Amino acid sequence: MRSPDNDLIIAAGHITVEYGSALALDDVSLEINAGDFVAITGPNGGGKSTLLKTLLKLIKPTSGTVEYYENGASVESLHIGYLPQKSNIDNRFPITVEEVVASGLYGDSRNWRGKFSDAVQEKIDSTLRLMGVADLRKRVIGSLSGGQLQRTLLGRAVISDPGIVVLDEPLSYVDHNFIEQIYKIVEDISHHATLILVSHEMTVISEMANRHWIVDHTLHECHASHHYLKTECD
Repeated sequence: MRSPDNDLIIAAGHITVEYGSALALDDVSLEINAGDFVAITGPNGGGKSTLLKTLLKLIKPTSGTVEYYENGASVESLHIGYLPQKSNIDNRFPITVEEVVASGLYGDSRNWRGKFSDAVQEKIDSTLRLMGVADLRKRVIGSLSGGQLQRTLLGRAVISDPGIVVLDEPLSYVDHNFIEQIYKIVEDISHHATLILVSHEMTVISEMANRHWIVDHTLHECHASHHYLKTECD
């Protein structure tokens, strides 16, 4: 792998991920630079979510490496906000909308539940309003609709203003009235953070992104403005 420059933040070298006899990713190499907006699409079961989890170091690849960089130097971690697919969330956990959003400021710490400082409370309040869930703040997540939960989880992902935001199907389950707001939020994020986004709906997203990947167990970078299959790429 080449020596990193100051723009490189994530580099994956020849990553392969296998689940038993099933091959999810096959010899994928990539580099992501600070400020990139990477839009990812591809067929169901093609390994898109596996790729994201591997880049986030939530999954250890069967072979290959994932490295993080900051100012040209290798680092162990980066400030990343992550919206997983809703199916990965246990909504039986007795936690409120406000607490879920607030947890994005404190990570895995268990010390955040309780009274917040005025500055933190204002940050939580503004994020709840941005996501359109302020009136649901005291509701437990098990009582939410799919779209309400998705917006809550998006609030958790972005509340800390991370330098890198990873969104796995952010439009899933979201009601039609809020989709335009999601697009605006995504566009705003892309102006101040590196963005990696998986979506089946590329019509609007592709106009915002500067890089386009198709993942179907391998990775192909596409240079067409609208793409769903490798054959549609320039």
